[in-house]
Amino acid sequence: MMETLLLSRIQFAANISFHILFPTITIALGWVLLFFKVRYSQTGQERWMEAYRFWVKIFALSFAMGVVSGITMSFQFGTNWPGFMEKVGNIAGPLLAYEIMTAFFLEAVFLGIMLFGFRRVPNWVHTGATFLVAFGTLMSTFWIIVLNSWMHTPQGFEMRDGVAHATDWFAIIFNPSMPYRFAHMVLASFLTVSFLIAGVSAFRWLIGGRTAGVRVALKTAVFGAALLMPVQIFLGDMHGLNTKEFQPAKVAAMEGHWETGGNVPLILFALPDQEARENRFEIGIPNLASFILTHEWDGVVKGLNDFVAEDGTVLHPRVAPVFWSFRVMIGTGMAMLLLSWVASFMMLRRKRGVEGLPKPLLYALVGMSFSGWIATLAGWYTTEIGRQPWLVQGVMTTAEAVADVPAPMVLSTLIAYLVVYGLLLSAYIYVIFYLARKMSRGEDIGTRIAPAPAAAPNAIPAE
Repeated sequence: MMETLLLSRIQFAANISFHILFPTITIALGWVLLFFKVRYSQTGQERWMEAYRFWVKIFALSFAMGVVSGITMSFQFGTNWPGFMEKVGNIAGPLLAYEIMTAFFLEAVFLGIMLFGFRRVPNWVHTGATFLVAFGTLMSTFWIIVLNSWMHTPQGFEMRDGVAHATDWFAIIFNPSMPYRFAHMVLASFLTVSFLIAGVSAFRWLIGGRTAGVRVALKTAVFGAALLMPVQIFLGDMHGLNTKEFQPAKVAAMEGHWETGGNVPLILFALPDQEARENRFEIGIPNLASFILTHEWDGVVKGLNDFVAEDGTVLHPRVAPVFWSFRVMIGTGMAMLLLSWVASFMMLRRKRGVEGLPKPLLYALVGMSFSGWIATLAGWYTTEIGRQPWLVQGVMTTAEAVADVPAPMVLSTLIAYLVVYGLLLSAYIYVIFYLARKMSRGEDIGTRIAPAPAAAPNAIPAE
């Protein structure tokens, strides 16, 4: 059973890791496309429609990959985790149904107009369809985050004969961690898309695709990232304080902190030793963790040793995965902040725009194209591994939900998933840069640009 549990956890992690890559793009890319389309309608400048026309293809590809991988992932509730729906299905089931009814149908209905309606419907109808698809992706995110947040901070229910029953849907939906998780995830999506657009646009610029559409997309992405990164850091701090209140064991694992006390250092590097319950080769900044977590230099923070039952049962997650995934997220975020600020400064200097970006910086943007994926996955690993051994905090452990199936069967499907997902991810990345090369060489792929509306009186001349 222990092998089955471990393999099932790895399999679900592989599925959700693959799936989350694509909603992370579509959540924000729909709104970026709406921005491009509104600017086109306001100014009549085809540079905005050129940017729209390229990135709507990436949106469609990402949407399709997200739908397919999401369906596969949902099967695992029945095949690998039947105990989950048996115990909390009265809450999880309706929330998943709300996501389908309010979001997926909205996206599916208007996606066709968004993709193929450039010249078939009035301009305002096409813009409206783009808005509704973007709104649908946001609503989808909302309901999924509601369920995930409820699993971390469950509220508004009661247990009857070992089964959870809803008593207050408002408390379930707006549970204590939901606002922080939702805001943090939406901003993570915008940052992921900003660096994807900046990286691919920098690639197109480097290979000679120096069109007005590439220029405006690159500027929008870089300035957007530079503005949003400080906001994300602030929201991350707020989310951390909320986690400290409701899931202190997770925060202790993130910080690699074993003993309860004040004047806690911020550990920059260490090798957590689970068996010895100590850190090896620890390097830290004195008192900084206390200040960050309590806003007092000598603030008291709970340590991991407070989360061990009298019988020796460990009630906190394995420390090393949480400790290191948290640092990968923070490190990637700092690199994104630095790069976006440097690129913004270079573009603003002497008002040279994209021409002010030196080649090394353009190559750095290309290299950071998928940095948002790395930060997002590291953040999800931190939060999901960090709630172990609980599946629903304080209500249900992960071991209670797993199916009693032979470990070799789980292993075989896990291998199959990894092979297929590896191929699909490689193909996805290849197609993005294939489209970038084709369109940078002037080889149009897809629908032609719609006729431009009459420019607004205050239209800005194209660069």
